[in-house]
Amino acid sequence: MGRRPTIIDVARLAGVSKSTAARALTDSGDVNDATREKVRLAARQAGYERNHLAVGMRSGRSGLFGLVIPDITNPFWAEVARGAQDIVGERGASLLVFSSDWDHDREAAHLRAVRQARVEGAIVNPVSDNVDDFGRFGVPLVLIGSSAERFPDTASIGSDIAQAVRLGMEHLASLGHTRPALILGPKSRLARARFLRAVHEYCLEHDIDPASLLVEETDYTFEGGQAAMQRLMARQPIGHIAVFCANDLMALGAMLAVRDAGRECPRDVSILGFDGVPAGAFSWPTLTTIEKPARELGRRAALALFDEIAGRPQAGRTYLPCRLIERGSLADLGAQTPLRIAGVGRS
Repeated sequence: MGRRPTIIDVARLAGVSKSTAARALTDSGDVNDATREKVRLAARQAGYERNHLAVGMRSGRSGLFGLVIPDITNPFWAEVARGAQDIVGERGASLLVFSSDWDHDREAAHLRAVRQARVEGAIVNPVSDNVDDFGRFGVPLVLIGSSAERFPDTASIGSDIAQAVRLGMEHLASLGHTRPALILGPKSRLARARFLRAVHEYCLEHDIDPASLLVEETDYTFEGGQAAMQRLMARQPIGHIAVFCANDLMALGAMLAVRDAGRECPRDVSILGFDGVPAGAFSWPTLTTIEKPARELGRRAALALFDEIAGRPQAGRTYLPCRLIERGSLADLGAQTPLRIAGVGRS
């Protein structure tokens, strides 16, 4: 394998000095258009790529941005990454994506890697409770997700969980499901507390005892939802069950558990998801869900980060509204045909 082309090779091909070639490739204003185009053509012919780390060390600008999310395998977070990448790419920069897997130590290692890469700024869904980890970050920072609410002094973007949960509870009630069971994440996660608090507030406003709701706790995964649904069916072996799941992966796992038990959704079990991942449109039945604006969240976080860098910081937290996607996984208990599938083909 040959050596990597250098700026000297580009300058030689273009017939200019090394400094002129370097200025032409960094869009310096003191290089005329003809020379700039000649240098760019030489760079393409030589297969030259700029060393962003070296450039960043000299100029303080690397053209690199960081994104630390909790689970890249979850389609919701993949959409967040896509939204952030859209904005960063439009600015001619690149995005480094890290997945913490909800692990504090892994998050800390990723944050060190982001700093060492000399990024111009970073977007982080924080797992750690340590404010100092972010106070010492040293580069412009925007936080995302429910857990970002723990850091009120840092700009953050997130879905409006209270609005989303209320939307889900109201839709369930409109179909006759006034006391849905809940499949929630582990108690260690702030998102669980936000979701449960919104459910409790809705119940108290509608004269429903929150303690009357069946609750199962599990991981935010397909397998977790499957296991939690099995436990719910064991606790309520007869009668119709309505379930509000704290994310769509859980909901899809719950649907499989219903099928494996010889029961049918929505005839025997109604399931409402939360997130709006694309897979819900292809399940059988298709999954009714509350869609969080994943790609828009990533886009808005990236825009907020560029504002931060430009000295126009956003104050406090921005909440993005969610919407109902009505499909086929909920039965309408109040219809003349009691187990009519609600919302088939509508969104």
